[in-house]
Amino acid sequence: MKVIKLDETREFTPGAMKRFFLVQDSEFFKIINFNLEAGVTFPVHSHDLDGELSIQVIEGEGFFLGEGDTEIPAKEGDILISQIREPHGVRAKTNMRILVTIVPPI
Repeated sequence: MKVIKLDETREFTPGAMKRFFLVQDSEFFKIINFNLEAGVTFPVHSHDLDGELSIQVIEGEGFFLGEGDTEIPAKEGDILISQIREPHGVRAKTNMRILVTIVPPI
């Protein structure tokens, strides 16, 4: 078992996105904590492989982004579930922290 202290990864970089790989050595999944300062966008992108991902908002609010002009309001406690091939991204309205889980890991 392993305990991860999310309070220890609460860091923001002015005008940028900060990334912490929380689980990167598993063959089954990967968890990444991204911290976005207010106004920062994690650009819409996709990956050319089969699998799923989740994006959970653990602090703040903003928007889940998708193909075209898709914007879905996102606030603390919300989770987006998506195919890895489906375009996905996030834009922070306030300082925003998200956990991304990817299965299988990429």
